Amino acid sequence: MKNSSSSGTTKGRNHSVKALSQRRRHPLAAFALLLMALLVTGGLYAAASTANEAQAQTTTFTANDVEEGGKLFSANCASCHGMGATGSDAAPSLVGVGAASVDFQVGTGRMPMQMDGPQAQAKPVQFTEEQISQLAAYVSSLGAGPSIPSEEITDASEGDPSKGGELFRVNCAMCHNAAAAGGALTRGKFAPSIDGTSEKHIYEAMVTGPQNMPVFNDANIAPEDKQDIIAFLKTIEEQGSPGGADLGSLGPVSEGLFIWVAGLGVIIAFTVWLTSRSS
Repeated sequence: MKNSSSSGTTKGRNHSVKALSQRRRHPLAAFALLLMALLVTGGLYAAASTANEAQAQTTTFTANDVEEGGKLFSANCASCHGMGATGSDAAPSLVGVGAASVDFQVGTGRMPMQMDGPQAQAKPVQFTEEQISQLAAYVSSLGAGPSIPSEEITDASEGDPSKGGELFRVNCAMCHNAAAAGGALTRGKFAPSIDGTSEKHIYEAMVTGPQNMPVFNDANIAPEDKQDIIAFLKTIEEQGSPGGADLGSLGPVSEGLFIWVAGLGVIIAFTVWLTSRSS
């Protein structure tokens, strides 16, 4: 009886193990595990992004701001971006770009564009601060996007210039130059000089990625790190060029060219002087 009972128990266990093994080998098991992993990862990413965004922003808008911004948009922007900012053949949709994008593009004079070209260039601002805020309010009401940063997180005096310099050289210098003097890109495009750019607009450029610039959201570079980058840029802006003429801050290229041209000039002048003495 014991052997029979033991045999039955063993068979039952084997059957359970076999059934569990079959369930694990089910063709949908791997898909279910992958879906669960993606959901957990997405949830953690969203929580981290929300936490960082809460540290960095926000600007609140009233219903009146949205209404007035809509009127300004219809009169000045809809001809290119379309009614409702849904885009057209001439310009992209603005749904979801956020208030920060509008504040940067309009606040630096890049929008409205003066003429068609490879990219929008900075020029005198066409709107007042209040109007820019109203335009930002209208566009932000169309879809979630980066908000206008608070003054606390863009305060350069609270950042670490040394750490900011390291971050800038790793993430930005390949386009903007190590001295933030700007540089050429392809097909007539360029990375502009950051000299004279306000702290707020530097931050907004990082979170919105205007023109050819990649987006550095708060998951890539934390708000505190962005503040350090701003502190570095403002430090080198204040220091100027303590070593003498910066020659465009283009490094060995401009310096080598200057030495070559100046050296040739000295040699030619010396040759002319020798010739005049011998004659």
